[in-house]
Amino acid sequence: MTASTYTQTELLAVTAAREIHDGDVVFAGTGLPMLGAMLAQRTHAPQCCIIFEAGTMASQLAHLPMSVGDARTMHGAAMAAGLLEVFTYLLQAGRVDVGFLSGAQVDRFGNINSTSIGQDPRQPIVRFSGSGGACDIACLAQRTIIIALHEKRRFPVHVDYVTSPGWLEGGDSRWESGLVWGGPSVVVTTKAVMRFQQDTKEMYLESYHPGLTALDVQNDTGFTLDILNATVTPPPTEDELHILRELVDPERIFLR
Repeated sequence: MTASTYTQTELLAVTAAREIHDGDVVFAGTGLPMLGAMLAQRTHAPQCCIIFEAGTMASQLAHLPMSVGDARTMHGAAMAAGLLEVFTYLLQAGRVDVGFLSGAQVDRFGNINSTSIGQDPRQPIVRFSGSGGACDIACLAQRTIIIALHEKRRFPVHVDYVTSPGWLEGGDSRWESGLVWGGPSVVVTTKAVMRFQQDTKEMYLESYHPGLTALDVQNDTGFTLDILNATVTPPPTEDELHILRELVDPERIFLR
């Protein structure tokens, strides 16, 4: 495959990696967040500090871990502690610059549901795994990157259950609730890149992926998006794809 023949997963990983800045402390989860963080560390953000929920901090990953608890996360790490240390000394102290999140539903204000489908959580239609550390990350990271499959049912006007708060009801509602920093900065999906208006905090379409149109994205979203200024998502470069395929995930554990 070349830069003109990349997979959907590769485009997601590259687009997510571009959201990481050099020097960022990155809270990475299993799968796509790992791919994005490792790619960023090997390209434009060599000084980004990768941390994992299981307790590893400042990893210099030589091989892609299978999970956040994989011993390979300890390669070159500054510290291998535990969950308590990561969540207290780093996340709760406001030292995490960016965290990755996902879920079954994401609404127009970036609130995430990974708990249940149905209006009554006591009698759900579908029950999911719940928060884990996602709510903590959503509340306490300086900014969050949401990664999601793009389907209309996954982007309702309101989520059925707020597992991880985004901009809540928009405007100043997040700050008024006591969450004085953080919030979602971008939603990277299988079809688009979406961000949030500065004042209302409503989601808008920044770019649609190659081969699609802004209308395609709108038709697969359960609420109205501002698509007026949307452009095409820049495709992966040859260099990004080479590093992703040959150095980050040569065994294609998560790449599809």
